[in-house]
Amino acid sequence: MTTPLRLGTRGSKLALAQSQMVADELTKRTGTPVELVRIITAGDRSAAPVAELGVGVFVSALRDALLNNEIDFAVHSYKDLPTALLPSLHIAAVPEREDPRDALVARDGKTLTELSAGSTIGTGAVRRIAQLHALGLQLQVTPIRGNIDSRIARVLGPEADLDAVVLARAGVMRLGRAAEITETLDPMLMLPAPAQGALAVECRSGNTDLVELLGALDHAPSRFAVTAERAMLATLEAGCSAPVAAHAELAEGEQGDEIYLRGAVISPDGTRAVRLSRTGTPAAAAEIGKALAADLLEAGADTLMGSTE
Repeated sequence: MTTPLRLGTRGSKLALAQSQMVADELTKRTGTPVELVRIITAGDRSAAPVAELGVGVFVSALRDALLNNEIDFAVHSYKDLPTALLPSLHIAAVPEREDPRDALVARDGKTLTELSAGSTIGTGAVRRIAQLHALGLQLQVTPIRGNIDSRIARVLGPEADLDAVVLARAGVMRLGRAAEITETLDPMLMLPAPAQGALAVECRSGNTDLVELLGALDHAPSRFAVTAERAMLATLEAGCSAPVAAHAELAEGEQGDEIYLRGAVISPDGTRAVRLSRTGTPAAAAEIGKALAADLLEAGADTLMGSTE
């Protein structure tokens, strides 16, 4: 193939880095040239908090471009995708996942527990805000927006106004700023968002040749883990709107590989939480996620909204 494939991407520094990484890997594995096409999304144009913008605000413009044949495929941060499927589009690949954990960037190299009471800590995710409250460290949690560079600048820049920020470790790594991470947060303290650290490579489902070509990028263990986490989220979305967190790992079991999925639903103020886990085979990833969601709802996860400061 001599005509480059058109890869649609958001124009942010992180999105461009992720998309270029996918483009380079596809060319390396298949010999197919790829060119990046920048798409402006509603989320990029708005300064409102992400929680107010709604699910899918960063992907709808990319999907419209796909459906209008303006691009051939798109790269999304998987956690930004709505859980509802679009039959006309297909996730052709989930490349190998970056570390899904959250990371702390703090002044003076401090860890989370070293921050003094009253320290100001910023994050844009209601999931992180709820879990920070749940730790009972008496921190002042501030909702923030902006790209990774601007968030870190609020801690380490010349006009810094925060003591720390919490971000997805994957994004910091992909921008080459890992040295500024002062602590990678253990999932026992801060359970990640479903599909955090994973990318979704999406194309039109009818383009079977491209589906097959993009399949060269697929990493099965990453896909299994994300499938379990997203199935849990999709099932919960019908019955719970409190902050949701999930983390699936593949481990060697007595009878082959197993998925170990942990899930949590936390009240916004962090005073109550339901945390449970399930295991099963990779082939049953979606069923594991659905079953864990049912367990969480049975344990009262749908009652956690309304617990506010």
